[in-house]
This record gives sequence, C-alpha cells and structure tokens, in this order.
Amino acid sequence: MEDERIVKLYWARNEDAIRETDTKYGKYCYSIAYNILHSHEDSDECVNDTWNGAWNAIPPAKPTNLQCFLGRITRNIAIDRYRYDGAQKRGAETESSIEEYWECIPNGDASIEDELILKQAINGFLASLDTKTRVIFMRRYWYAMSIKDIANGMHLSENNTSIILHRTRSKFKDYLTKEGIFV
Repeated sequence: MEDERIVKLYWARNEDAIRETDTKYGKYCYSIAYNILHSHEDSDECVNDTWNGAWNAIPPAKPTNLQCFLGRITRNIAIDRYRYDGAQKRGAETESSIEEYWECIPNGDASIEDELILKQAINGFLASLDTKTRVIFMRRYWYAMSIKDIANGMHLSENNTSIILHRTRSKFKDYLTKEGIFV
C-alpha cells in the first residue's frame, strides 16, 4: 500500500493503518531498533511502541515521508530504551556510536527554531558529501550500525571505515561551526 493511503488510514483512525504500517515498515523499524538495542525482545517492543507513537502523532502530523517519520520515532524510542536500561548492560559499539554523534551536535535544550536550523544544517552537510561517505555516515549515526558491519557492507577495511568516519565527524563539526551552530 502507498504511504499516502496509509497516512489517510491514520487520519481516519482506521486500525488497518497499523497493520499496513507493520507490513510495509516492520522490518525497517526493527533493524533500526536492533542495531541500537541488540535485543530481539526489546526491538520488538520498540517497534510496537513506534506504531503507538505513529497512531498518537498522526493526526495532527501529516508526514510527507512516512519511512523517515517512522524511522525517527523508532530511533528515539530505542535510544530512550537504551539509556533507560543502562549502558553497562549493552554493547560498547552502540554507546560509542551515540557518543560520537553527540560530540558533533550542540548540547542543551534547543528551541524548535534551533532544532529546525540544526536539521537544515545536517541536511546541507549530508548533501555536500559524496555518496559513499554519506552512506557510511548515515549507517553509523542514523542506523547505529557497527563499524565492522559498515565495512563489510561497503567492501572496506574496518580501519578505513573508522578513518572515514573520523574525518567526516571533523568536517561535520567544522561545518556546524561555519553555519553558526556551536558545538
């Protein structure tokens, strides 16, 4: 089913919206949660919480890109769950990914305007990257994939992947500073 029809089901408060969303995006959302939590049970729970979050958010939200909308909900729920459960119980790889990302992003309680400016800056930065670097960056910091999995998927060495990520984080910090967003 097309995304517009699924969103219309949510707006009509038709419970088929959840079934259709699960059919189309269940595996996608599960993979995001699993890369962060490394637990099948917790990942299943996050996906179910994502459907609840989408149900509560639509309406009033009317997402133009349902996949990204659901991915963001899943990712936020999984990170919250990860933090709640405590870093000691989980793998250092996820903690490292989250910490690396937050080193580049300004801290604090950002206003909606600040978040919008940050979102535009991130999109501008991603658009400035070549495809390979953008894919590596997104796999690490959006999907929370391990360096080993990224390297295997991109046919690179783990060392090369780490170097690309390090250099890209440095460029990202510089880009944010140049845009007036201080880290």
